[in-house]
Amino acid sequence: MPGHKTHLAAELACLPLCLGAGYGLGLREELLPLGLGYLAGSLFLSPDLDLYHSRPARRWRLFRALWWPYTRLFRHRGLSHHPLLGPLTRFLYLSLWALGVWTLAGLPRVEPPPVALALPFLAGLLLPQLLHVLLDRL
Repeated sequence: MPGHKTHLAAELACLPLCLGAGYGLGLREELLPLGLGYLAGSLFLSPDLDLYHSRPARRWRLFRALWWPYTRLFRHRGLSHHPLLGPLTRFLYLSLWALGVWTLAGLPRVEPPPVALALPFLAGLLLPQLLHVLLDRL
């Protein structure tokens, strides 16, 4: 099984391929949200967040502690490493934290981003997760 450096190197090496494919398909306006989502997925929402002392968890620095409950909910290479359910658990987990903070702070309601930006961003989040899981299974 590859280590964190191999995972990150492979994920970052595939980013230009994903962006090139998007460009070739005529998805010019979607490239920025796709690329930003991809980087966020590679650097901050790795399947290895189920390990509290992992490199991806340490990238969160001061906010690393918010992933501790996640490590208790999901065992390593369990549901957190499922190709679709894993990213969904991390996205929902982080969304619940954000909603809680937003509500406690009494911040006003905001409109969600347009679908034309949200979908490529979410696709960008998902792609490195899929690559990570694929590399783990080789």
